[in-house]
Amino acid sequence: MDAVRLIGQSRHALARSRAARDILVEAWQAQALTQAIGGHLALTGPAELRGEARGLSETGGRGCGAFDIPALWAEGMDGAGGPPRDARPRAAQMTQVTDARTALTGLGALLGEVGIALVGVACATDEEALYWQCIEGIDAADESSDRVRGLLRRFTVREQDRRRSAAWDSAAEPS
Repeated sequence: MDAVRLIGQSRHALARSRAARDILVEAWQAQALTQAIGGHLALTGPAELRGEARGLSETGGRGCGAFDIPALWAEGMDGAGGPPRDARPRAAQMTQVTDARTALTGLGALLGEVGIALVGVACATDEEALYWQCIEGIDAADESSDRVRGLLRRFTVREQDRRRSAAWDSAAEPS
């Protein structure tokens, strides 16, 4: 499945989430998707962007660790303890990133929405552990967003360089 479609599904699922647990799981899903997109671009993206993409993947991986998902499952998300049927990361369904710029733009929007949702949960809770998990999740979403913006800037510079080079080549051709 294409990354852009998965990002859309994640944004929709986050928008539907009302309970703190569901929001935390969706934040975890977003970080897993960040890790997968970064990893895919590190392997298949333009050579000059692969280092940045690898950093995005690593940041997403660390972001996944900000959430104590097994503890949330133990609280009975599926009614019987243990992980719900759809507990695997949505990112596991990703097979391609057909439009890296669109995927990164959508991922940046998703991470921003995750940060806002986590602020809401942190402000509404009296549980210290949940509060700090939200704070760590907000930091992770912010760090991932910074990496996404960095990659988008690099894409822009790369495109501008290509246009300049093409203009230079066409101007140098004899008429």
